[in-house]
Amino acid sequence: MRSVVKTAKTVEEAIREGLRELGADKDDVTTEILEEPSKGIFGFIGTKEAKVKITVVNDPVKIAKSFIDELLNKMDIEGTSMVKKEGSILHVEITDIVSSDTGIVIGRRGNTIDAIQYLLSLVVNKDRENYIKTIVDVKGYRERREETLIRLANKMARKAKSSNRPVKLEPMNPYERRIIHSALQDEENIKTYSEGKEPYRKIVIELR
Repeated sequence: MRSVVKTAKTVEEAIREGLRELGADKDDVTTEILEEPSKGIFGFIGTKEAKVKITVVNDPVKIAKSFIDELLNKMDIEGTSMVKKEGSILHVEITDIVSSDTGIVIGRRGNTIDAIQYLLSLVVNKDRENYIKTIVDVKGYRERREETLIRLANKMARKAKSSNRPVKLEPMNPYERRIIHSALQDEENIKTYSEGKEPYRKIVIELR
């Protein structure tokens, strides 16, 4: 397990510095106070700083990698995962995977990779107070899909303008609907809204 020992004027400051170095949240660590701070004689002679040991006991990066690698193994897919935590976001990239298996991992309209991402979020955030957002990707699929959705949004907005009639898109998951809404939020004379129930909820594009 990863751990650091930090000294600072206060215990709280030492803990903050340790968490920053480890890239961890309070949910993920145990803290041992090795020395309490002391002002010493007259407030400066023999002054002692606080000293704490912080140990990572619940590493979301390791949890995510273990889950994804085990899942790929159970799916009989050769591949591995690269996991990186940036703030409260966990980025997971599935690597070393052949093209034929890439399609299996992504699934129809991204259904499989979205399901994997959802399951990973449940595993990583179990018993956590501070929520960690998980993003699972394979061979740049997320970026390509976003570009495709933005092109679709612009195309359907033009259609709504030319026909002067509402345009309904195919059902999408919440993540993809957010991309469409965001792409058209500043489009002149166009408004978007969602209708229907999951998993058949869809976006409507129409003139204001």
